[in-house]
Amino acid sequence: RRNCRGNPNCLVGIGEHAWLGEIDENSFHNIDDPNCERRKKNAFVGLTNLGATCYVNTFLQMWFLNLELRQALYLCPSACGDGVPKDTDYEPQTICEHLQYLFALLQNSKRRYIDPSAFVKALGLDTGQQQDAQEFSKLFMSLLEDTLSKQKNPDVRNIVQKQFCGEYAYVTVCNQCGRESKLVSKFYELELNIQGHKQLTDCITEFLKEEKLEGDNRYFCETCQSKQNATRKIRLLSLPCTLNLQLMRFVFDRQTGHKKKLNTYIGFSELLDMEPFMEQKNGVYVYELSAVLIHRGVSAYSGHYIAHVKDPQTGEWYKFNDEDIEKMEGKKLQLGIEEDLAEPSKSQTRKPKCGKGTHCSRNAYMLVYRLQAREKSLTVQVPAFLQELVERDNCKFEEWCNEMAEMRKQSVARGKIKHEEVKELYQRLPAEAGSPYDFISLEWLQKWLDESTPPKPIDNTACLCSHGKLHPDKISLMKRISEYVADFFYRRYGGGPRLNVKALCKDCVVERCRILRLKNQLNEDYKTVTNLLKMTVKGTDGFWVGKASLRSWRQLALEQLNEQDEDAEHSNGKMNGNAQNKDESNEEKREEEEELNFNEDIVCPHGDLCISENERRVVSKEAWEKLKQYFPKAPEFPNNKECCSQCKILEREGEENEALHKMMASEQKTSLQNLFHDKCRPCLGSWPQETDELYIVSQFFVEEWRKFVRRPTRCSPVSSIANSVLLCPHGGLMFTFASMTKEDSKHIALIWPSEWERIQKLFVVDHVIKITRTQTAEGARYASEPQLCPECREGLLCQQQRDLREYTQATIYIHKVVDNKKVMKDAAPELNVSSSEAEEEREENKPEGEQDPDFNQANGGTKRQKLSHQSYITYQKQGIRRSTRHRKVRGEKALLVSASQTLKELKIQVRPALREA
Repeated sequence: RRNCRGNPNCLVGIGEHAWLGEIDENSFHNIDDPNCERRKKNAFVGLTNLGATCYVNTFLQMWFLNLELRQALYLCPSACGDGVPKDTDYEPQTICEHLQYLFALLQNSKRRYIDPSAFVKALGLDTGQQQDAQEFSKLFMSLLEDTLSKQKNPDVRNIVQKQFCGEYAYVTVCNQCGRESKLVSKFYELELNIQGHKQLTDCITEFLKEEKLEGDNRYFCETCQSKQNATRKIRLLSLPCTLNLQLMRFVFDRQTGHKKKLNTYIGFSELLDMEPFMEQKNGVYVYELSAVLIHRGVSAYSGHYIAHVKDPQTGEWYKFNDEDIEKMEGKKLQLGIEEDLAEPSKSQTRKPKCGKGTHCSRNAYMLVYRLQAREKSLTVQVPAFLQELVERDNCKFEEWCNEMAEMRKQSVARGKIKHEEVKELYQRLPAEAGSPYDFISLEWLQKWLDESTPPKPIDNTACLCSHGKLHPDKISLMKRISEYVADFFYRRYGGGPRLNVKALCKDCVVERCRILRLKNQLNEDYKTVTNLLKMTVKGTDGFWVGKASLRSWRQLALEQLNEQDEDAEHSNGKMNGNAQNKDESNEEKREEEEELNFNEDIVCPHGDLCISENERRVVSKEAWEKLKQYFPKAPEFPNNKECCSQCKILEREGEENEALHKMMASEQKTSLQNLFHDKCRPCLGSWPQETDELYIVSQFFVEEWRKFVRRPTRCSPVSSIANSVLLCPHGGLMFTFASMTKEDSKHIALIWPSEWERIQKLFVVDHVIKITRTQTAEGARYASEPQLCPECREGLLCQQQRDLREYTQATIYIHKVVDNKKVMKDAAPELNVSSSEAEEEREENKPEGEQDPDFNQANGGTKRQKLSHQSYITYQKQGIRRSTRHRKVRGEKALLVSASQTLKELKIQVRPALREA
């Protein structure tokens, strides 16, 4: 049954069902039984996975069950052989000491699993990164052998060689003279290629197969003293007691450049006869399977490692999976479950059938065989000093178990007390009719009934209104309970303030009723005001109201009524000292101040009636009184009210300024008509014969000045020429004569001497820039005033080159072209054109007469035809400035590119655009 959240009298479904009736004691606590962490009888101890150390755990369990290795490690002398002080923790110093302590815990610990953190840390392994398991095995065995080689006891010093080391020889036979050369080498595991094979014996045969040395790979025979064809093969000379067979499942893929896993099945038997593979056949070489290391997963870079290891004392098989250890039934190795966990693949082959005593796996990466023993297995005892350390750890474990058990016991006791308390109080929780009662938060009641979180002191401050009483809107979040239970709660848990019978705020209820009445009356008043607005107002009895306010007055009134409730909540937050609510309310107030209230749309900046009559209208006195009920603070303007005098003065001044700007624009256009229309402009590439000097201004000034002349009422007048943008900080010119004829011509505008005289009268010039031509016997020479600054010019060029190389979000244009024409058209990287620039370009593209604001269409309204490309070039030669903006071609697509993109990424980006084209 669910709780009626809007009903303060409903006390059902608030969490009481967990306490009514009989309750299991285990529900009173969330502490697991510590005995679950205790080692079971005749069970092995697991190892904690520290993140990605499962491969280390599998090798540790396999080495632990090598009794000869364990016995030798126990014989290795330790620095703390005399004992460790009881008040200090044991910290192994060497790898041997770490293994000793770890093996002792695995043998006699009472814990279900132990933590190998100290051992992993001593090896310097990254617990979050999975290493190559086969490589780890090789490196650790090498490290262990090097560490034990310093021991005096030969049984300890040579244990690695006795258990894991064998010998084979690389034998090369010359085909010419029959000379045989032999290179003997030791091995600790045989690395077998499994690609293309189905059986383990096939892998061993390939490992020992004969190799022909011919051609460039011929062998240099010392007897023949020349390179000869030869054969080479590996001969097994001796085998260790423990034969490690590494199955090369993880191989390098040349196509991808990464390692991959070969998920192919390999069959292997529980008994392996190595005699057929030996050079000498007179020994006993029958091995029995003792361990299978498994990698679950299809990738070489991820997955999980487990180990199936045979107990040498009982002959039973166990699966070691970090903390979890499972005993196989019937003393048989079972790999079926592990094989099914591999991720399915379409190219995956079916599992071949296996006979008795044989197995097959697609996840096994290492097989361990032990020489078949005739005598009984070794019994290994833990040395006294290690057993003392183990007992000390077992004592800590017992203390932890007792502590957890005591905590469970205390939790159960508290739960029982709480159970009785809830059963008694819940029956008396409802307030009877006519009896005293209290309001209490539903959220607090639910926490009181939640056994997982102890209740905090009662806090009712969030439910108070601005008057310090119970807010009527918060009733749905409260529950009405009996005074008896409320007394118990406040006495037991504290808090407040108490909200009894008189706690409900009468002022807030009255205000809520007023708002509800106004909301109900709003629709009727809206119809009344609409009808009153249709009537014509006569005389001076009307009032000015903004047209925008009249269109939205009902919505504004509704929002204003809703805001009054929100203001009450904000004031409640302030009373409770909620800093966040204060900040939010202040921010909202600022936003409200920025928004115009009713009738403020006709208030001028000076606080008086605005001068624009198009934005306001006169309403009758009856309509205004209705509106005033909803907006008592709205500004009031009778229809005989004069407009703002200051605004009138500003309006007159604005009109005078517009007239002045028009006159200035007309005068400047008349004085510099050719500069405005871009006609008869001088060109540095073909110097005009009629003058020996030309003046320079920035192109930016010319463009801004043309904007003003075209729109004198919209644009600000240009009063000065800032040529400093063309100069460096040292006052030198930034452009060479050659660059001003080509790439830098877009930054400058050339001025005739006659125009320069008029410009100096019309504008304030900060720096005069002049180009002078001097005739000499060698030809014309050109000089600039001020002269070029070579250092700053070089810096400008470097910056331009850097910008070309490091551009981002630049635009290129592509289009598909047929008939072996250019397929891709690149524009120089340019930024997207803004809307104002686009409007300006449209003005530039207008025919010459249309650009003129005084354009006289006496030509019959005909327009110039668009210039072709060839004619445009002709005009360019005559000195007309060409726009550098891109003109879009039909079927063309624009792409945004960056300098960091590769050609491959650009091709991928281009393909969809070409398909659309």
